[in-house]
Amino acid sequence: MAVLVSPQWLSDHLHDVVILDATLPLVGVKPAPDTQASYLEQHIPGAVFFNIDQISDSTSGLPHTLPTAEAFAAAMQQLGISSDSTLVVYEQGPVFSAPRARWMLLTMGATDVSLLDGGLQAWLSEGLPAESGLVERPPAVFNAALNSAAVQTYADLQQTIAAKGQVLDARSAGRFTGTAPEPRPGLGSGHMPGAISTPYTDLTTGDRMKPSADLQQLFDERQIDLYSPLTATCGSGVTAAVVLLAAELAGAQGDLSLYDGSWAEYAQKPDAIIVKD
Repeated sequence: MAVLVSPQWLSDHLHDVVILDATLPLVGVKPAPDTQASYLEQHIPGAVFFNIDQISDSTSGLPHTLPTAEAFAAAMQQLGISSDSTLVVYEQGPVFSAPRARWMLLTMGATDVSLLDGGLQAWLSEGLPAESGLVERPPAVFNAALNSAAVQTYADLQQTIAAKGQVLDARSAGRFTGTAPEPRPGLGSGHMPGAISTPYTDLTTGDRMKPSADLQQLFDERQIDLYSPLTATCGSGVTAAVVLLAAELAGAQGDLSLYDGSWAEYAQKPDAIIVKD
């Protein structure tokens, strides 16, 4: 199935797919919106809520990091998602967290995962129906197996930096240069040596990803080689997935990986080199 599907396509295949609302609140927004409550108020018919915060490793001390394969399989069983289901992920607002959910699912063994282009707002703008309340599906078997090549640890990242590999940073330009603060208390801003500033907001038009040709041009302007391996990072591992999605849409041929701890981990490491410029 295509990486992106349209609202009309989803409407035509509503009973052939499993739909997931994977909306996280934006970091730094006070008070944080209750996206699960918003899901209960209005969602695409049949959609279940994929809670990224809950489907994560609560013992890591970091936000949103991947859980074990066993824990992920158990969470998917509860949601009624099997690893061979055809899945469509969306979010309630601008592109932010749905690509992270798609990346999690693919990294843990799902075989067919698309994003709804434009998310819930595109669905509603086409006059398509919504429903309210909790959707419960019968338990399903998810054969989870971590694709370790898709995930970089801090040690992996240090090797990538030492080898002058391509590290793309999805945070804002101000956070990258160190002129703007991090939204998480206690973390300084700046960037990793050799990293390339690639703010995720440059890759979208708000609710949608930019067209493939525009993404190709953007990567070319930043002298990013889509035929070589790319590692994406951000504040907490969420919007790094937007960068990987953009690279995929632009036709990347090199291996794509995500530094799961991202800046939340890197900035706390005593041996981490932080560049400000």
